[in-house]
Amino acid sequence: MRHVISLLIENESGALSRVSGLFSARGYNIESLTVAPTEDASMSRMTIVTTGSDDIIEQITKQLNKLVEVVKVVDISEAAHIERELMLIKVRATGKDREEMKRTADIFRARIIDVTDASYVIELTGNQSKLDAFIGAIDPALILETVRSGVCGIGRGDRVLKL
Repeated sequence: MRHVISLLIENESGALSRVSGLFSARGYNIESLTVAPTEDASMSRMTIVTTGSDDIIEQITKQLNKLVEVVKVVDISEAAHIERELMLIKVRATGKDREEMKRTADIFRARIIDVTDASYVIELTGNQSKLDAFIGAIDPALILETVRSGVCGIGRGDRVLKL
């Protein structure tokens, strides 16, 4: 089962390495990983998407809590939450494909953020299935390059991950 784990971690060198090393040493896979500073510059928020049974996720959570740099760990997928991911995709846009690409971007509420004579760079934000659906709607031969940020998540309502 897929889980989204958010953690507050001290913003210092080597912290990311220790978290990823924990996953690596125990054979747990990280599907996606995002890290950025919080409003408190001494802390970073890390969002890890991983898969495993409830027992494995509990084990991961316990191991993360043992790391000195980790301040707080929450499996935000246990309750209502919001997930978003950013994708930038460069596509070939010439001839009849140019107008079709614009229509497809409009349908998915994407933005064309760079235009050349032969290509578009399209920015799309949403959950993973929306981004996957956009890629599925495009002729694979037109895709020149894709980059995705990984999932960011936040609990809905009163749930907050803060000190």
